Amino acid sequence: MNLSRVFLFGAACLMSVSAIAQWQWIDKDGHKVFSDRAPPAAIPEKDILRKPAGTAHVTSLPSAAMAAGASSAAASPAQVAAPKVSGTDKELEEKKKQADDAAAAKKKAEEQKVAKAKADNCARARQSKAGLDSGVRIARTNDKGEREIMDDAERAAETQRVQSIINSDCN
Repeated sequence: MNLSRVFLFGAACLMSVSAIAQWQWIDKDGHKVFSDRAPPAAIPEKDILRKPAGTAHVTSLPSAAMAAGASSAAASPAQVAAPKVSGTDKELEEKKKQADDAAAAKKKAEEQKVAKAKADNCARARQSKAGLDSGVRIARTNDKGEREIMDDAERAAETQRVQSIINSDCN
């Protein structure tokens, strides 16, 4: 009877030692993680703070391989496919795409604004040219606020200026 108690006590001690054997590592968010299983393959060796005595860094098997009945002894690193890392961040790509779309929309709005201004300038210039070509007297206000009638030289210069506006904005 005494011998069986000693045996049971020894077995309980051995089980408690295996329960103490835990892994400890720092995850990608900087939090300490405690587990009785090895950390995932994505955790670098430098972030593993504690591992059970006598074990090397063994990555845990994917849950699909465990569900299929693969044992950790039978699975070799060549058989277990690590998740593929594409090297791109989908959130970053989405933000970049949104920023590009916003920039394109802003550029299009600016082009529309410039086109509208050119159309307005063209309409005003054509109206002014029609008035100059009609031969009707045109009066202007000088710096002192007095009305002056345009002479032929001023009319020709104004006609040339209006025509250059029509040439640049009405194309």
